[in-house]
Formats: sequence, structure tokens, C-alpha cells
Amino acid sequence: MPPDALASLARRYEVTNGRSFKLKHYEPGDTAGLDLKDGAGDLLEQGVRRTADLQERLYAQDRWAVLLILQAMDAAGKDSTIKHVMSGVNPQGCDVHAFKAPSAEELDHDFLWRASRALPRRGHIGIFNRSYYEEVLVVRVHPELLARQQLPDRVVTTRIWKERFDDIRAFEAYLGRQGVVVRKIFLHVSPDEQRRRFLSRLREPEKHWKFALADVHERRHFADYMDAYQDAIAHTATRQAPWYVVPADRKWFTRLVVSSILVRTLEELKPAFPEIDGRKRRELRVAEAALMAEERA
Repeated sequence: MPPDALASLARRYEVTNGRSFKLKHYEPGDTAGLDLKDGAGDLLEQGVRRTADLQERLYAQDRWAVLLILQAMDAAGKDSTIKHVMSGVNPQGCDVHAFKAPSAEELDHDFLWRASRALPRRGHIGIFNRSYYEEVLVVRVHPELLARQQLPDRVVTTRIWKERFDDIRAFEAYLGRQGVVVRKIFLHVSPDEQRRRFLSRLREPEKHWKFALADVHERRHFADYMDAYQDAIAHTATRQAPWYVVPADRKWFTRLVVSSILVRTLEELKPAFPEIDGRKRRELRVAEAALMAEERA
């Protein structure tokens, strides 16, 4: 496998302008011509080590924050992708937040409120397992959920989805101006592969906890969700906050691509350990002398 293969994967699936975006042009089973035999495991390990090094510098520099948003259908592999790609990262500088159905308190606020509260600090990598995009995905597929949000009637118009896209773009542009780098990933799984993974969960007792009957019911809306993703990505992909449509039928490949995205994002920031001034150097010399004196005593 060429040494620059990992870096090229991120570019292959990046969407920075949604005007001509078509989800149908992205195949869930694509592996970019690679095979497990090509050393995918070694390449992922390289990505994990590089991520760990860059994250340490990001944390020490304490200037930028990185927000990685993962969106997907059920069983697309969000949890396992996070586990493998972030396996070498210091937990002190990484925060993972999973968004479930909104609580009563969250429904009493604007739809971006709960995400705002979970944003990563400077020097941190934040991962959203689902996000505010649920408000233009699941809520769009199930419009009855909109009625529970207690919005004034006058703001619930036929333009509400376009207005939410506008709000999301503005929110992400604001974050970028505050030093929060946003990267959005759609793990694109096929309905056939999702079915296989559901069956695997049913047949393996240790995976039963992952299964919910509602997941099967949602399969009836698979096509509606793809339409919603098509629209969401087309309306919110920007150069500052791009989308990545990552094939998810082969988990090993999914992890490689996500690792590539994260490494590329961190490398673009050029994080570096802070340089110390003359005063700090003198303090370090004094500390070293004191410790050496203890040894001689």
C-alpha cells in the first residue's frame, strides 16, 4: 500500500460544496480498490499513532478545538469506529458525547442548545455520536416529533427545514471563527449490510443489548432517511465545515477513512508544543539543580 494512501482517502470522500452533490454517487461498499491484504491494519495503526502525537500537541498548544460529528443509520458502526480510531488518544484531551432523544429540558430550548453545551474545549477533540443534525434527519422523517418541540405555530412553516439548514451553516461558521474546527462524517451503510448486522446482533447473545425493535421499524423509512441525508449534506457542506460520505459496509475500511480524516484535519492545524521563554528556561535550570543537589546530599 502506498505510504500516502491514508492521506488520500479523506480527499476522496470529502464534500465541500453541495450544489452538485448526489448521495447515489457514493457506494456503501466502496473500498477505493484496497483490500485487507494490502496492510489495512498496519495503516490504521499508523493513523492511530499519528493521531496520538498530534492530539498531544493540540492539547499542549491549547488554541484549537476539533469537533468530529458522526451521523449514520443504526448498525453503521459509529461506536466501533470511535473505539478503534481513537484507541491511542489520551482520554484527558478527548470528549465523546452521544445524543439520544431530547429530554424535556432540552425540548424547552432551541435545537442547537444541547449541542452548544457539549462543545469541546480548546486543545480537545470532541466527538458527537449523532448531533444537531438529527433535527433535519429523524425529525424530518418523523414530522410528528416536531409537534413535541413546543414551537410557536408561526415559526413552523414549509420553510422550516431550509431555515434549519441556514441556522446550522451559520452556527458552524461561528464555531470556525472561534477556533472550533468542524468535520462531519456520514457513515454510509447499505440496507442489505444493515440487515446482516441486525441479524448478527440477534444471533449472538453478547450483542443482544445493542438491539432494539425500533431499529427494525426504522428500516421501513430507509429511503426517506437517504433523501433527508441527501438534502442535509447538499445544504450544509462548506469548505470550512465539510462533509465526508464514508463507505460503511466494510468496517475495516470505514475506520481507515475516518482515521485519514482526523489525521488530515489535525495536520492542517499544525499544532506544536508551546515554546518557553528565557525566564521559564532559567526556572527549569534552577529546578534541575535543586533535584541534582538532593541526589548528592
